[in-house]
Amino acid sequence: MGALSLRLPESIHRHIREIAKQEGVSINQLISSAVSEKISALLTEEYIQARAKRADIGKVEQILANVPDRDPATEDLR
Repeated sequence: MGALSLRLPESIHRHIREIAKQEGVSINQLISSAVSEKISALLTEEYIQARAKRADIGKVEQILANVPDRDPATEDLR
């Protein structure tokens, strides 16, 4: 496991300390989790962009042409 020395403004450190305490985890665990979530979001975005580049718009339009034209369900309007 790697170690990282990180300097943060006192206000951010205070927020991290408070949130870690509320969540019942260490500051290290909170920061590790937050960084992991950010990495996951960035990788997911890259994956979706790569898939979008391979998309065949003609096929998408064919699929959408088969969708019935009707009003949305009531529960979808909430």
